[in-house]
Amino acid sequence: MKHIVALSGGMDSATLLGKLFSESSTQEIHCCLFDYGSKHAKWEMQAAKELIQYYNQVPGPVVITHQFDLSAVMSLFKSALLQTGGPIPEGNYEDENMKQTVVPGRNLIFISIMAGLAESLNIETISLGVHSGDHHIYPDCRPEFIYATRWALHHSSDKRVHLATPFLFFDKAKILELGYKYNPIVPYQLTRTCYKDQELSCGKCGSCRERLEAFATICCYDPIQYEV
Repeated sequence: MKHIVALSGGMDSATLLGKLFSESSTQEIHCCLFDYGSKHAKWEMQAAKELIQYYNQVPGPVVITHQFDLSAVMSLFKSALLQTGGPIPEGNYEDENMKQTVVPGRNLIFISIMAGLAESLNIETISLGVHSGDHHIYPDCRPEFIYATRWALHHSSDKRVHLATPFLFFDKAKILELGYKYNPIVPYQLTRTCYKDQELSCGKCGSCRERLEAFATICCYDPIQYEV
């Protein structure tokens, strides 16, 4: 069986890649890397490529890279997450100011591209690592969006392509727990979560704080370095 997965280089998509890699029925995994002009794009891409390199050195499914540059068109969108936007807000992930990081239509665009690739490569399933922690802030991560998009994708592909979101109702701590149970264990030391354009993760933006809280919840040490 072959799968297509959106790989950002963050914890959630890395865990999703780990899940697919550890499943005995998976033979080939196609990872879609999207540069949409975010402030942290350089660091996300680096993390995603290091994750792919890691899994390709372990016996198991072949992991294939597909990289898409959407930075030009999405530079017209309004979001603090983009190079064209304001400063990255700090605070808890659930805070209202984190809504400044919403990128309009991001997952809808990603899913459309992945669906087209799936049809072209005769692959039945595309997967996203969206989870319950995203529901408050990001409309295109909520169950209503996923259900509607799954229905639209099913019909637009003449019932050939399915959208899978196995972590839709899990929080980040639960996802982290799963990642440590897969074989091989997900290499979280290679992942990138911070929204800021800097080598070391800031530890202060909502994304960093949610990550740190997840590690604390399962009583594990976060293996990456932080600025603070």
